[in-house]
Amino acid sequence: MKKTTAAITAVGGYVPDFVLSNKVLETMVDTNDEWITTRTGIKERRILKEENAGTSFMAIKAAEDLLQKRGIEASEIDFVLVATATPDMPVASTAAYVASEIGAVNAFAYDLQAACSSFLYGMSTAASYIESGRYKKVLVIGADKMSSIIDYTDRTTCIIFGDGAGAVLFEPNEEGLGLQDEFLRSDGIGRQFLKIDAGGSILPASEETVKNKQHYVFQDGKSVFKFAVSNMADVSALIMERNNLTKDDVQWLAPHQANKRIIDATANRMGLEAEKVLINIDRYGNTTSATLPLLLYDFEKQLKKGDNIIFAAFGGGFTWGSIYLKWAYNS
Repeated sequence: MKKTTAAITAVGGYVPDFVLSNKVLETMVDTNDEWITTRTGIKERRILKEENAGTSFMAIKAAEDLLQKRGIEASEIDFVLVATATPDMPVASTAAYVASEIGAVNAFAYDLQAACSSFLYGMSTAASYIESGRYKKVLVIGADKMSSIIDYTDRTTCIIFGDGAGAVLFEPNEEGLGLQDEFLRSDGIGRQFLKIDAGGSILPASEETVKNKQHYVFQDGKSVFKFAVSNMADVSALIMERNNLTKDDVQWLAPHQANKRIIDATANRMGLEAEKVLINIDRYGNTTSATLPLLLYDFEKQLKKGDNIIFAAFGGGFTWGSIYLKWAYNS
């Protein structure tokens, strides 16, 4: 009996219309296009401007795009997972709302939060559900409205992040395609380097926390960069080694889009040529949970059945990891 693997069978995506370019940021904070581009690789990012629209708005758009392309009804979906660091609201599940809004009436749903590694962890979760044999169609959506937690007077963070959503559908595969291996890690040492101080159970919201801007993202850039460079590169090289993959065996690296220098360091450690690295950070910035599915959305037509793809991510907490996946279809 052949082993059942979990393969991606469709992708969808959505980015807001409003473009926040480096040139515009120059008018908002003390920075410039050359400085941002040189250090991050980012030229512009998308910002969700629709009134009363949160992360779910983009997640729904991405899911609807996927369903239309795959040609299936939402009622066929068994499980909806929304990977996000910016849920619509505390307590109430964003995934549950998204599932209801798209018509996934036969699905259960929940959110997964592991900062910028959320979607990577979500892929692992989806694959486990599929491989168990209990579920046939698992929808994983990575979506974040980072603009809702960014201080646009803080030049260390406002240049980095953007808004967006991407979605993938996992289904059973009997051809040996899909998720092959994973290596996921976390370390609580990172808690102090990338965080939002207030709004949680330790420091609930108050007039003082709002006045002190403690509900915005804080990042110790140098520390995060140092950990991200070493750990993303390490796990990507490790997953190649333990699956006996050479650089010639890997068709694509799909890295988290946090910083072009981190992406380059990871590719160099793997021995990959630049042509094998999927990059859209220049257009979207860091969309946190949405970076990996948006890569698949943007480059779907270049992916061929049987292609070996190495996914890698690093996020606050710290959380990080790598996944080896064989692509399952031609567009």
